[in-house]
Amino acid sequence: MPRIEAPTVAEHHRMRRAALLEAAEEVLAEQGADALTLGAVGERAGLARSSVYQYFSSAGALMAALVEDAFPRSTDRLRAAVDAEATPRGKVDAFAVTALGLATDRTHRSLEVLGAVDLPAECRARLLELHHEQAAPLVDALTALGLASPEVTARLVLGIVHAAAALVTEGLDVEDARSQVLGLLHEGLGVD
Repeated sequence: MPRIEAPTVAEHHRMRRAALLEAAEEVLAEQGADALTLGAVGERAGLARSSVYQYFSSAGALMAALVEDAFPRSTDRLRAAVDAEATPRGKVDAFAVTALGLATDRTHRSLEVLGAVDLPAECRARLLELHHEQAAPLVDALTALGLASPEVTARLVLGIVHAAAALVTEGLDVEDARSQVLGLLHEGLGVD
């Protein structure tokens, strides 16, 4: 009988699943989507490939689980940062700064790889839905600023953040990127 590594079997399964998701994130971020196989993830997590099948039926199922695990965590961090601010401008700034931090971490790099993968239409639709949920606090803050097109402006803000994250990946200091992003937003939105 296999030895469990937690007080209960259920907790053991949660821990193993979390370890597999973390291993999948590492493989995606470091090696890309083509390297994401159940065998590679199992090896990274210290499990046999056959053990991985107890948790995920395919690499596609593993990718879907990774997305469903990572997006809510990022959305919660964005919402918490925005909710901690009292003014609409503070909320926009908090969203942008937090989004920049998230966009430069390993989780985002691993999920970004999925953008190049030929996903089924329902998976792409779900990713779009998750992105809309993630942007909702920014749209709300931009609406509170009285902007005529907060949804469009939110997409532009996210474009600036995405470009800044790419520059950080290329070597730009993250503090410089943060300062540039906030400067562009303040000038572009007409808020001081």
